[in-house]
Amino acid sequence: MVQACIFNKEIDSNHYCRKLKLSCIKDNKVVQFKTSKGDFDVKLFGKDNPVTVSNFLENIKNNIYVNQKFYKIINYPQLKFIHAGIYPENEFYFERNQVVNKISPLIPLEIKFKEETQPRYNYQIKNPYETEDLIYTFESGSVAMVKSGKKNSSSTEIFFVTNKIHELNGRYSIFGKIIKGLDVLEKIKKDDYIKEVIILH
Repeated sequence: MVQACIFNKEIDSNHYCRKLKLSCIKDNKVVQFKTSKGDFDVKLFGKDNPVTVSNFLENIKNNIYVNQKFYKIINYPQLKFIHAGIYPENEFYFERNQVVNKISPLIPLEIKFKEETQPRYNYQIKNPYETEDLIYTFESGSVAMVKSGKKNSSSTEIFFVTNKIHELNGRYSIFGKIIKGLDVLEKIKKDDYIKEVIILH
């Protein structure tokens, strides 16, 4: 019964793009993060995560990330989590709430398996063996959406990781990876900020 819901033809990327009023981008575009520590380029996985990528590109067009601080940095000996985006406690949220209110506060969790043509929505992996079949897993430079509940992602909050983290695979929507400037990401601290994000191609 669960499988029937997952593969329901109506509950696909086009369904969610229509529901969220997004232009469904299914290309692997490249964007550039201009930060106070330097620039880095991110390849977006629009082909496999069209809803998440389309939402992120819409955020860029709405200047959601302009002059936005990295609001949380979590440091471990071999791994760092770097968070950015708009959340209710952030002053930036109140300054631009008219823009934020035009978009959904949540988007569906979106993950893709290697042998499937469509991503799975609102589906979180519980069996660790399933992660072997994921098309994307967390590695150095991966970017994903922050979770909001078990089956949804925040529509604006993102986080980067600086190394592999197997424990998170299949639980977050990984929608891109740094392809240039990883050293810049590793230098970022809590007081640093995103100047802007631009779409390169």
